[in-house]
Amino acid sequence: MRISEWMATELADEMAMTRKLLARIPADKLAWKPTDDLHTIGWNAGHLTEIAGWVDLMITGSEWDMAPVGGTAYVTPEVTDTEQMLKTFDNHVAASLAALEGVPDSVMAEPWSLKMGGVTFFTMKKGDCLRKWVFSHNAHHRGILSVYLRMVGVPFSSIYEE
Repeated sequence: MRISEWMATELADEMAMTRKLLARIPADKLAWKPTDDLHTIGWNAGHLTEIAGWVDLMITGSEWDMAPVGGTAYVTPEVTDTEQMLKTFDNHVAASLAALEGVPDSVMAEPWSLKMGGVTFFTMKKGDCLRKWVFSHNAHHRGILSVYLRMVGVPFSSIYEE
């Protein structure tokens, strides 16, 4: 089995859990945050939505400069409409799963770099980058979002239950 096949199966499972959590966000709680120095529920939802779309960027490219010299810096979209966020999330997941189709293991061993203003933050193998910055980073922000939702009184059972 190719690494990309394993990743596609795992990505589908992880994103299904993430979607269950995103779907529980009440529209009137998007602007809530526990303290002034932390992000809002909407920001975390937006970040989870954008993470779902990073696979193609990592598989097909060799780098991404999030604030290119002379260009516009990337900003995480703030979610203001939960239905639109879920549509965007679903589109990102579909594109990411499509991007993994047929990817040979040799591509997973290629380097990928994250830059800001032309400065390289890190360079990793694409497979390692996907594991860390899509899978693990998604789980990290999903955990933050689940705590925030519990703090505002949104009841839900475990996202791991069928």
